[in-house]
Amino acid sequence: MVRAALTPPRRIGQGPWPLAVYVPAVTVLAASLLAALPIVSTIGWYPDFGYLVFVGWRLLRADPWPAWWAAPLGFVNDLFTGYPVGFSIALWSATMLALDLIDRRTMWRDYWIEWVVAAVLIAIDEWLQWRIAETAGGPLPFAAMVPPLVISVCAFPAFAWLVSRIDAWRLGR
Repeated sequence: MVRAALTPPRRIGQGPWPLAVYVPAVTVLAASLLAALPIVSTIGWYPDFGYLVFVGWRLLRADPWPAWWAAPLGFVNDLFTGYPVGFSIALWSATMLALDLIDRRTMWRDYWIEWVVAAVLIAIDEWLQWRIAETAGGPLPFAAMVPPLVISVCAFPAFAWLVSRIDAWRLGR
């Protein structure tokens, strides 16, 4: 059989979706809205969904992310997660700067390196949440921060996979 018959037909004239540039921001906003779900627990065991999707998008593709998007996306995350206003804005802006620096310093990254980078960023996020809660007067032992940290680090590959599928859809691949 001819090799050309085995390949899928070329989709000439079909490119990315017209509003493809906004899909990453909309998915981060939708993930931040998951914090409004009526989940009842005495301690917050669930991850910061918006931050996981944000890091997943930023590790997957740096090109659709203007650096200034971190501030408004972080502000919306602050509003829906209950963090003090400015926490996610500062954290997400610092994350963008750190990932830009990592992009400039590394020649290549594989799956494991990205998972370790995401795990470090998630650990910093959880530690800062614990410090803010402690400063605000909440008697929260550090052991209470271990379950959300482990769940977030273990859930990151699923969020990264979901982001990659959304990216393939948005680019029409």
